[in-house]
Amino acid sequence: MNIYCGNLNWQTTEEGLQAAFEEFGEVASVTIIKDRYTGQSRGFGFVEMPDDEQAQAAISALNGKELDGRPLKIDQARPRQ
Repeated sequence: MNIYCGNLNWQTTEEGLQAAFEEFGEVASVTIIKDRYTGQSRGFGFVEMPDDEQAQAAISALNGKELDGRPLKIDQARPRQ
């Protein structure tokens, strides 16, 4: 399952985000979206988890939880239009 992670602190790393999700199960990939010109985080990213049950548990537990001083907005990612 692909999971949207919003309201990320600009200092949040992919490793830090992965560690938060690994508490709930296996993480296949983590991507924080960065500005193409400056390389700075755009404040959101995506986490891929192969097990849907573990992904749902992570979404429920982490939505609204603080990471690096900001409350996360976690939800199942919608497919690109």
